[in-house]
Amino acid sequence: MTRQMALTTFILPAGYHRDSWRRETSRAEELASLPLMADLAKKAEQAKLHAVFLGDCVHANSTMRGDIMMNGFYEPISTLSALAAVTQQIGLIGTMSTSFTEPYNVARQMAGVDHMSGGRAGWNIVTSRDGFANFGGSGVPDPEERYDRAEEHVTVVKKLWDSWRDGIIHVDRKSGRWLDTDGLNPIDHEGKRFSVQGPINMPRPPQGHPVLVQAGSSTTGMAFGSKHADIIYTAQPQLDGARNFYRQVKEQVAGHGRDPEAVTVLPGIVPVIGRTEKEAQEIAQELGNFVDLDAGRVQLAGDLKLEIDDIGFDEKIPADRFSEDPKLGSRYHIFRRKAVEQGMTLGELIVDRARSTGHVWFVGTAKQAADVMIEWFDSHACDGFNLNAPHVPEGMEAICDLLVPELQERGYFHADYRGNTLRENLGLNRPQA
Repeated sequence: MTRQMALTTFILPAGYHRDSWRRETSRAEELASLPLMADLAKKAEQAKLHAVFLGDCVHANSTMRGDIMMNGFYEPISTLSALAAVTQQIGLIGTMSTSFTEPYNVARQMAGVDHMSGGRAGWNIVTSRDGFANFGGSGVPDPEERYDRAEEHVTVVKKLWDSWRDGIIHVDRKSGRWLDTDGLNPIDHEGKRFSVQGPINMPRPPQGHPVLVQAGSSTTGMAFGSKHADIIYTAQPQLDGARNFYRQVKEQVAGHGRDPEAVTVLPGIVPVIGRTEKEAQEIAQELGNFVDLDAGRVQLAGDLKLEIDDIGFDEKIPADRFSEDPKLGSRYHIFRRKAVEQGMTLGELIVDRARSTGHVWFVGTAKQAADVMIEWFDSHACDGFNLNAPHVPEGMEAICDLLVPELQERGYFHADYRGNTLRENLGLNRPQA
């Protein structure tokens, strides 16, 4: 079969372009409610996207700075459970941080979503760089420490999912035996950070393991993702950088004895789609006009830990205000390079962050967007994309009604789901217990 793209969508009901909720046609009054989220998920399913993806934020720091684009209004487990009831085949990927959770709870909750959805759950594994003050912490651990905890955390979760053998449920009414208890195995895990007896108290997930997802392009993040993840999300604004990342990830996957073809690399793209190029440019201009530069200064300073109160919007941020410490994360360095190497002014950087958050930013027709995506795909810079609707609901509708059909017509995206589980639709094997 000809290689085709995997496509997921990061659902942000306020719109991926910051301040796009200010459009008259947005549904900003409905934020934190189910109907808006349900409509977006059902729209994505109609377009046959592989999955919807929910991020998470366990603090209100950005919200207190007036930035509601990336927020925690939708807690992933409760939201995905609700979406499972109103969708049939689309995958449901949610974020849970290993920094603030216990393996047993994650194993149960993700297994629960997998059961409630008939095998459509995915866990986006993050380690978190903020929010520790809400969980009794006094500081942020180094990336190495956070990923060390994540390594053991994920190992325990997998053991718990496998603590019920397949095929042990018999429902034998005559004998009174619902299951063969010999197939339940305590894991008796004793590690550096976790002590977990097990087994889990619910049957093995329909997918064996919910699909494992990782987002991170740092050296430590790549090493972790290449070992564990089925899907790797990444921010890659340039084609050459994306090709290099893709090659490195696939090499590292192979180095762990895994099949590189079984790991899907999805950079993000924020496509502003119009029926004509002029219409798309007008939408992009409208979105840009909504950006409050004064609020953007506060938000950028908070996100990047920068002192920029004395910098004018038409001035460049001095290079010495930035750090080259890799521990600050790959997204930080995307914006550092834009400011230092590309010479963006403070105002330009605020708008760039508002519209792209470090991803590919595109303005044009569906055909032009498809051309860009196909170039990346054919040059082995990715296995597909995570689509970020710049504004809601029309931006999501343009992706689903214009861009996806263009990719389908050109043979780069499937016309229908191949199965009922997320693993089946991604062509992934079900792990054996």
